[in-house]
Amino acid sequence: MNIAPNSYSRTRKRLLAAAASLAVAGAIGFGAVTTGTGPVLAEAVRVQAPQVTGFADVVERVSPAVVSVKVKAKIQPTADDGSDDQDGFDNLPDNPQLRRFFKEFRGFGDQGGQFGMRRHRDHGNNGEPRPVAQGSGFFISEDGYLVTNNHVVSEGTAFTVVTNDGKELDAKLIGSDPRTDLAVLKVDGGGKFTYVDFADDSKVRIGDWVVAVGNPFGLGGTVTAGIVSARGRDIGAGPYDDFIQIDASVNRGNSGGPTFNLNGQVIGINTAIFSPSGGSVGIAFDIPASTAKQVVDDLMKNGSVQRGWLGVEIQPVTSDIAESLGLKADKGALVSSAQDAGPGKKAGIAAGDVITQVDGKDVASPKELARMIGSYAPGKSVDVTVWRDGKNETIKVDLGTLPTSDKQASNEDNGKQSAPAKADTLADLGLTVTKSENGKGLVVTDVDPDSDAADRGIQPGDVITSINSNEVNTTDDVSKAMTDAAKTGRKAVLMQITRDDSNRFVALPVGKG
Repeated sequence: MNIAPNSYSRTRKRLLAAAASLAVAGAIGFGAVTTGTGPVLAEAVRVQAPQVTGFADVVERVSPAVVSVKVKAKIQPTADDGSDDQDGFDNLPDNPQLRRFFKEFRGFGDQGGQFGMRRHRDHGNNGEPRPVAQGSGFFISEDGYLVTNNHVVSEGTAFTVVTNDGKELDAKLIGSDPRTDLAVLKVDGGGKFTYVDFADDSKVRIGDWVVAVGNPFGLGGTVTAGIVSARGRDIGAGPYDDFIQIDASVNRGNSGGPTFNLNGQVIGINTAIFSPSGGSVGIAFDIPASTAKQVVDDLMKNGSVQRGWLGVEIQPVTSDIAESLGLKADKGALVSSAQDAGPGKKAGIAAGDVITQVDGKDVASPKELARMIGSYAPGKSVDVTVWRDGKNETIKVDLGTLPTSDKQASNEDNGKQSAPAKADTLADLGLTVTKSENGKGLVVTDVDPDSDAADRGIQPGDVITSINSNEVNTTDDVSKAMTDAAKTGRKAVLMQITRDDSNRFVALPVGKG
């Protein structure tokens, strides 16, 4: 059959166009050209990982830098009467949570045996220092500076370092920092020492191989291996908790010892374990190298750590609190009170403010704010961004020096009581209240156990001082604050509570009992 030239040209163009369309469709995955075949599916995840044949090369290089630390002290004679103060906790503050932490994490007490972190009873020695603790450490300089934990050396007056080859050397305490549980010792003499460097722990990933070297139970240099299990752990040990969790076996006596990456750099310092039994269960916590490096540098230069101080008490921003304040996310640090002598209050920060940024860096939580402020030197001027009355404000604050101990405000009216005032009921909130003795705030006298107030921890004796930053002195003030919140579309109100001379905020739903 003959085809006219124009018809042939048109047919050829159509065929070429169809072929091109099929090629494009196949390239972008819309379908297969062959009739009857199924869609092309993505392959399952498959990783070509380097094979780790062992850790011997790393261990051989770093072991000479790791030491055992023996601690002695002059101990006052004590009666062996079996009383509770013999377990090593008599000098701790009367704080059940703190004591539970030391029992579970530090492993203090007589159950540690002769190599445990224990307090030794005195049986009539001649005044010579006696062993009180034993841990681990590692050299960070050729001239004999070494790092260990504060809780290893805190009760000591004399320190001995045992090197990897068994040589015993006297050391002196250069400085310690209880808040991060770090200490620096210095060995005089003994020649040049093998030392190790801190790693950039921001590059440490969950799943990375790690090697822990230390002195468990006083046995001497012991090596264990594992992986990084988690980052950013908060175990309630202190205000700057940001631990790296590892599953390498760590026991009593490993405290102060290093955890290495496969390059032989220190990613963290063993400081705590979680153990119901007292032995390793694969949950150990390391102080990150970045924290240690900064603190150790300060200790080597000054013998102590000077931290910036904002002078405010803070609490987390829950989703309910964020809703009550009109915040888009439950991030930041809510100021529950600003201390009278603190730099924050002098600069204008007030209770009810939510600190969202410091020098332009976002604040995710109260712990992060504490770490950020603590990283600045006293006297540093910083821009603090707060959320107040539905908008952001920036306040310039000249940081003070963090006090060595927390100071609690005293109650000047303590002990002065008068006849109780008539109680009123806030049915929508499930609260019964009465006017406070000084006319400022409402005292909670009863809480409905089925109410949101009870669920959020409000108790009889609490004093309601404000709602949504407005003072409340009568039940009418409370009702007005609730009505105003409902009119603006808020689903919750922020109630300021005073208890035992401290403030906190509680978010309560509007119109619910």
